[in-house]
Amino acid sequence: MRLVLLLLSLSGLAACAVEPVEAWERDFLARPEMAWDPDALGSSYRNHVHFSKEASNGGASAGGGGCGCN
Repeated sequence: MRLVLLLLSLSGLAACAVEPVEAWERDFLARPEMAWDPDALGSSYRNHVHFSKEASNGGASAGGGGCGCN
């Protein structure tokens, strides 16, 4: 039983290995649909409106209050 548990834990650790991205694989990661935020301007506008209406300051770097004058 211990041997089986040891083999399962070792196979789980082997699955966590990180391999570097090769030069010919980088074009797949550079596609626009792979970006965290494909529309940066629209996202910035939505964040500004949200923080202005909610009178809050979230995790972004937006400052100001609920009046929308920041």
